[in-house]
Amino acid sequence: MASKATRPIWPLEYLQADDALFASRADGADLAPEHGWPLRLVVPRLYFWKSAKWVRGIELMATDRAGFWERNGYHLHGDPWKEERYSSPW
Repeated sequence: MASKATRPIWPLEYLQADDALFASRADGADLAPEHGWPLRLVVPRLYFWKSAKWVRGIELMATDRAGFWERNGYHLHGDPWKEERYSSPW
């Protein structure tokens, strides 16, 4: 299960977009635990690693705060069209 330290960060407008979704089922069946049961967030406009498995709540913040992956080199935003994979160039 995801802990507080592994929370992904997204701009609020990405969660409000028409293509963002919270999924509890896939292919007509409940999600399996390894695929994010009970709830998985999918944000198609960001790298898939920015989507969250095992969603149990949402915390809204006034400013960005890096999660585990962002503190360890991944980009805070993660837009694939801008190639925002890593926080700094190699």
